[in-house]
Amino acid sequence: MRRDDQEYPAACHCGAVRFTVRLAQGFAGIRRCSCSYCRMRGAVAVSAGLKDIRFQQGQDNLTLYRFNTGTAKHYFCKTCGIYTHHQRRSDPQQFGVNVACLDGISPFDFPEVPVMDGVAHPSDKGGPARVAGILRFQPPDRG
Repeated sequence: MRRDDQEYPAACHCGAVRFTVRLAQGFAGIRRCSCSYCRMRGAVAVSAGLKDIRFQQGQDNLTLYRFNTGTAKHYFCKTCGIYTHHQRRSDPQQFGVNVACLDGISPFDFPEVPVMDGVAHPSDKGGPARVAGILRFQPPDRG
């Protein structure tokens, strides 16, 4: 894996949407979420500031989905349907970026990913964000 503070090229599956993202905190904030939407989407996300994503092409090929309070804005490629990023509900000054869109990065590069309690979202319940569990990936022992 690369250094945490650098810019990463990124794209959707079909390549219609291409962008770069700078991860100021690297992969320290990697997470999944247990809310109804994220449970079904299944992506692993990492945070970036709003100014830290720059689109090279295809921004007009993104479609927007909102639900519940409408605060979070979830973006997808209209062509292949891949979720690329969302404006976070818990911090609207940040995007959550799908790590699978980052060139050379896979969700399976991370042996453990915290799953945040999106069912009891801090914006609804008050208080800090809470970890609901840990998602683990363990490749088979081929030795």
